[in-house]
Amino acid sequence: MSILIENLSKKYGKFSALDSVNLEIKTGSLVALVGPSGSGKSTLLRVIAGLDIPDSGRVWLTGRDTTFLSVQEREIGFVFQNYALFKHMNVYENISFGLTIRGANPLTISNRVNELLKLIRLEKFAKKYPSQLSGGQRQRVALARALAIEPKVLLLDEPFGALDIKVRKDLRNWLRILHQQVSVTTVFVTHDQQEALEVANEIILFEKGRVQQIIKPQDVYELSLLKKLFFVP
Repeated sequence: MSILIENLSKKYGKFSALDSVNLEIKTGSLVALVGPSGSGKSTLLRVIAGLDIPDSGRVWLTGRDTTFLSVQEREIGFVFQNYALFKHMNVYENISFGLTIRGANPLTISNRVNELLKLIRLEKFAKKYPSQLSGGQRQRVALARALAIEPKVLLLDEPFGALDIKVRKDLRNWLRILHQQVSVTTVFVTHDQQEALEVANEIILFEKGRVQQIIKPQDVYELSLLKKLFFVP
């Protein structure tokens, strides 16, 4: 398994964000975490990434116990909803940042960045700054930056939530194709039912800090299940 979660719990004060979560995500999967606000989706993502430390339980990544490892040691790519691009760096510099701080040689950096610019279809924007890009373009740069270090796991926290409907639809299709090309284990949080159904090959339903159900999009046929999955009254 690429990701193995064992009896994971996390509290913030008296609020239980994660309650004894057990979960296995296979290598190469594209998984959506869905559920109402406060159900534990984003908390799980942050714990896997090492941004938050669990109160109890274990996080295994590609067979290694990473529960208390630093973010850098986990070899994870993380994309935030607000992109978190460096405003003072151009597109090339943003994408190359992780490789630069790791001390990669200039030729390796150049080859990798140019490969990713082609992959995200922004070859002509290498010298542009984030303020000169559209929301969809900034999101693609954020994804390229996360992929530059060749992570074993890619985590996306509502990656398209801040974009308009047309751009979201275009990026959903692009993410699906991208995943087929790079085949990195990917977990993303979303509140968009169409996004989960169209992009993911597995959907994990969270509620009150626990995994309630794991299903495949092609199995969502019954109206009752669809209502439960997307919280329709």
